Amino acid sequence: MGSATLAFLAFLPILTVFTLMVGFRWPSTKAMPIAWIVTSVVAMFVWKMDTVFWAAASIQGALIAFKILIIVFGAILVLQTLKASGAIQTIKSGFYSITPDRRIQAIIVAWLFGSFLEGAAGFGTPAAIAAPLLVSLGFPPLAAVMVALISNSTPVTFGAVGTPIIIGFGEIFNIDKVVNMLPAGMNVEAFIDQTTTFAAGYHAVAGTLIPLFLVAFLTKFFGKKKSFAEGLKVWKFAIFAGLAMTIPYFLTAYTLGSEFPSLMGGLVGLFIVVMAAKNGFLMPEEKWDFPPREDWASDWVGEEEPDTDMSEGHHSLLTAWTPYILIAFLLVITRLTQLPFKAMLNKFTLSIPS
Repeated sequence: MGSATLAFLAFLPILTVFTLMVGFRWPSTKAMPIAWIVTSVVAMFVWKMDTVFWAAASIQGALIAFKILIIVFGAILVLQTLKASGAIQTIKSGFYSITPDRRIQAIIVAWLFGSFLEGAAGFGTPAAIAAPLLVSLGFPPLAAVMVALISNSTPVTFGAVGTPIIIGFGEIFNIDKVVNMLPAGMNVEAFIDQTTTFAAGYHAVAGTLIPLFLVAFLTKFFGKKKSFAEGLKVWKFAIFAGLAMTIPYFLTAYTLGSEFPSLMGGLVGLFIVVMAAKNGFLMPEEKWDFPPREDWASDWVGEEEPDTDMSEGHHSLLTAWTPYILIAFLLVITRLTQLPFKAMLNKFTLSIPS
């Protein structure tokens, strides 16, 4: 076979996923098993992979998937517990009480809260939580989805406590040839740390402008005047909110590694920006809102009416936020090498003899 054919066959599993999920809109539960079958066929009959190695690689993939599912399960469990207890209602009313300006609400909920959610849970959680939260605040569903997805960009590299770097990127260093290609005197951990810092730096520069793009698109496509200018009027606050997230994001990547940039950037930025908004710092004098509900285009809304209950709930804001605060606290103290907890946890391992 020629090199072009081999390259195509190597790319075929990725092409299969893209075709089924994007082209045919299949759910991942159907597309991924098909992709696994395609991968297995290519591995066994093209690359002549030994059956034992194929089985071992499949089991390893299942175990890695299980590790990821534990993270997602924990995130969903916390969210559903917050909903059942009424704490999510307190969080929702807390966001609404900051300001009625939809541009500022979008920045706080989609950009900052969404970044925190991406850091804590990842895997689409910001879109699954932030977008419905915005809808309940009075956003058209299409607008809520748009700003949630635009915002879920900079944090993704370090989502789900660094999963893309630790698992996605780190797994390639299980290959001896890759390790041997490292610069002289540099080990795998140092290379990953360096890559983390570089990635965070590039994303921080671009991410600082994300809130500005977000509000500009919001007012252009969902405003009464269809104008970018209405969004750009809050450029000072938008840039401030961008820096409030990206500065701790980069500093965390530089000092603590790949697990915390999005989580800490979102959490620290959320605190700073909410305090600034409540005190009127760089806030616009003129509040911006969507057109009246009866003037919304048909493609702005879905079939179901959203829950727009703005009651305060029966928890204090501190109580409602406690689970997320504890998640951030426990993650940090169990990752810092200066503290004994990381070494204590690393003593417990489960291995399968080869």
